[in-house]
Amino acid sequence: MTETNPSGWRPRTSPDRLRASRAKSIDRSSPDGRRVGPQPSHTSVRQDSRAFREKQRSRVGNRPSNRPIGRPNPPTGRRVTRAAAPSKRERSRKQSSRSERPWYIDVPIIIAIALIATIAFQAVVGRVYVIPSESMEPTLHGCTDCNNDRIFVNKMVYDFKDPKLGDVVVFKGPESWDNAYTTSRSSNRIVRGFQNLGSYIGLVAPDENDLVKRVIATGGQTVECLPGDNGVKVNGKDIDNSYIMNPPSRSVDTKGGSIACGGEYFGPVKVPEDHLWVMGDNRTNSRDSRFHMGDQYQGTVPVDNVIGRVDARILPFNRIGTVKHPQIQS
Repeated sequence: MTETNPSGWRPRTSPDRLRASRAKSIDRSSPDGRRVGPQPSHTSVRQDSRAFREKQRSRVGNRPSNRPIGRPNPPTGRRVTRAAAPSKRERSRKQSSRSERPWYIDVPIIIAIALIATIAFQAVVGRVYVIPSESMEPTLHGCTDCNNDRIFVNKMVYDFKDPKLGDVVVFKGPESWDNAYTTSRSSNRIVRGFQNLGSYIGLVAPDENDLVKRVIATGGQTVECLPGDNGVKVNGKDIDNSYIMNPPSRSVDTKGGSIACGGEYFGPVKVPEDHLWVMGDNRTNSRDSRFHMGDQYQGTVPVDNVIGRVDARILPFNRIGTVKHPQIQS
């Protein structure tokens, strides 16, 4: 008859059952009866880890992987390789391709920068002028409806010294010289604006009475050309006239002048201090100081009116060259 336990209490494991469970974990083949279980051997662990690393290397093509040992390879089945870093040239090429602007934006910017630089240069360093007339032939070529010389005028040279005899200079004509001057600007505002812009880069003559002549005498000197003289004299001495137009472009009335003087006789005139006596190289076809001797300066030009010295012809191409400034009197 089986006894029931109404309270649900179960008796503890008997000593016989406990001994039987312990016996299962004992290696009966071991003579000393020591427990043989899952105690790991340190040597076998090292061997297993070395084998695992060798296996990992073989999977990635005998190259060490960036992943820690023990992590499986990606389940793609493909060979794992490190992506090559882009070179410096490739990086700069990618950056430049991102920063490139369309040409229709770059071109106007370049043109604007060039115009600003040109205007700034001509305002401070030097300016290009167009020779409008024949008064400086043969040194400078100019005429109506022809390919006139473009000259470069050095505006800085007289910041360090004064004009000397023989210099070819550009100057602003005094008020008494403006009688024969007429503007060449258009009455149309747009056209006039383009003309003014063209004058800064030497394509159009400036809208002012700027003239180009050669310095013949400076402040304190006396200039003259009288009957019997071989040419213009400064302080009673002849000057070098090898640069003038010869033969003259116009005839001379010998009753009141001579070919040697380049027209009518004049002088003597003493040049005021800080003033210049100027004449054109084409003596018979130049309205210079001789034609304005009745004004307050006796035909001379204030040094302050001088814009600069003509240093070179830059156009046309067959006329490119420097402009000589000879020592016309020793």
